[in-house]
Amino acid sequence: MALHSATVGSVGQPFVSEIDPRWVMSYAAGLDDYLPCYMDTCRPDGIVAHPLFPVCIEWPVMLAMRDSALKREEALRGVHATHDLVIHRLIRAGEKLTTQATVAGVEQRKPGAYQTVRFDTRDADGQPVCSTWYGTLFRGVDVEGEDSPVSDLPALLEPLDTATGAKAEIPVAISAGAAHVYTECARIWNPIHTDPAVAEQYGLPGLILHGTATLAHGISCVIAQETDGHPERVKRITGRFGAMVFMPSHLTVRIVSREASAEGDVVRFEIRTEEGKPAVRDGAIVVGK
Repeated sequence: MALHSATVGSVGQPFVSEIDPRWVMSYAAGLDDYLPCYMDTCRPDGIVAHPLFPVCIEWPVMLAMRDSALKREEALRGVHATHDLVIHRLIRAGEKLTTQATVAGVEQRKPGAYQTVRFDTRDADGQPVCSTWYGTLFRGVDVEGEDSPVSDLPALLEPLDTATGAKAEIPVAISAGAAHVYTECARIWNPIHTDPAVAEQYGLPGLILHGTATLAHGISCVIAQETDGHPERVKRITGRFGAMVFMPSHLTVRIVSREASAEGDVVRFEIRTEEGKPAVRDGAIVVGK
């Protein structure tokens, strides 16, 4: 079964998510990130979610879109390749949000079919909360029809010069059970991360940490280092996934630069495995005032 480029522009069914405080706190705790704004339910304005929390409510929408286009065995070959998130405001505990997916692009790449899905999340008043361009590479899957690349992606940033010295290098310990913890705290279930038999079935050398968990650790480090612990200043997150992260292991978040732009200050970073391989490449976070 091939992935049809004619699906570009198709829109999935809207999904409604109720953001309970337990989910918000659990997601942050699963990352060992205990900022009061994520955890202190006594705050007058309540708690807010970690900037990468949108992946939690986007996951079931992704599954519905993916399963309607591919057979299950093909869908499980999907590898999260790129992530670009625009944040209008942080998600708040206690609110009800609606997320809808649009197929934004389909292209043939050498390893397989590359699909970009855009997720748009709005609040109960219809106001935009966040939008994510989520790129997946389906290994060994062909594209039927002419390539239809993404046309509405925000302006791309230049590739990161990895030879540049880092402003800061922050170690992050990844426990043996990190994927199981993240699965339950995020409510994202993908068996390749927690079931060794499934991982082996799909050619993986062992259990690997979710790409979004790896990226979220990096975001937490950048927030601590570059925003004085104020996640509400994060306006955009982008990055490309690379090397697999095994467990237990250690990561290094390398903050490379910070430069002013029209959108805000752009903090460039990468995340390396303990073998020095890039787990997240060309990482960037736009920090507002």
